[in-house]
Amino acid sequence: MSGKPLLVVVTGPTASGKTALSISLAEALGCDIVSADSRQVFRDIPIGTAAPSVEERARVPHHLVGFLGLDEPYSAAAFEADALRVLDGLFARRQVAVVCGGSMMYVDALTGGIDDMPSITDATRARVRDFYEQQGLDALLAWLEIIDPEMHRIVDRRNPKRVIHAVEITLQAGVPVSSLRTGQKKERPFDVLKFCIDMPRERLFGRINARVESMMQAGLLEEARAVRHLRHLNSLNTVGYKELFAFFDGLMDLDTAVARIAKNTRVYAKKQLTWLSRDADLIRLAPETAAADALSIIKKFRHNETNA
Repeated sequence: MSGKPLLVVVTGPTASGKTALSISLAEALGCDIVSADSRQVFRDIPIGTAAPSVEERARVPHHLVGFLGLDEPYSAAAFEADALRVLDGLFARRQVAVVCGGSMMYVDALTGGIDDMPSITDATRARVRDFYEQQGLDALLAWLEIIDPEMHRIVDRRNPKRVIHAVEITLQAGVPVSSLRTGQKKERPFDVLKFCIDMPRERLFGRINARVESMMQAGLLEEARAVRHLRHLNSLNTVGYKELFAFFDGLMDLDTAVARIAKNTRVYAKKQLTWLSRDADLIRLAPETAAADALSIIKKFRHNETNA
């Protein structure tokens, strides 16, 4: 018998039904939910981040949702520390907890650890962003080659976000980001079962389109207008708000902005699916029987661990 608590992870692409599944599992298991979403940590933007509703949070206690101001920096490393602290308290009361979220780096940080990286200040972020916008990707790559030749060799040069982040970390840390990467998986004092709903892509995209329409009906436009003055913050550099800020600026009409939100969300979902395709530990669930199948697997796992 391992004697370890069990962490049940519900992950997957946006709009795949993670929240509903996690609540069903948490209710059946009698435990709390820890959010692993890099945008749901912030207050004031619950609609655009699809944060669990008041009713959903009344059904099951949620942790690490809406506890930061939009101007407060956050990172996967900070999440790792916060989530482990929360889980220590939860596991002291019950030997099982659920984590729900589609921020894959956050999930990986919690389940296997992440290399210690500095939090990026707004000043550093603005410096690198301004350089990229003025000089372009080739110039940014040349800068990276000077400050970290090894990262320049291995970075995805077609992905500006990866290049920008590599430069940001190197500048912030004062040492090459490649020197901070160990790739070593950390041992955790709990077992992990990781699930996702395996939904056909066409169906997923239809759900994404419907969710965007639902968000607009729920007041996303007003929510974006209320935080427009903070648009320079990294917390608002995300799908939904960027497109509506462009609408406010007169760069596109509202119908175009909404269509762009749906399109960019689908692009984001594709990236999530690519990340998930590399995870050998992921247990894929059919949408119609996801909760029942997951509970059966959890029950069998706990039985086997008890009798090991």
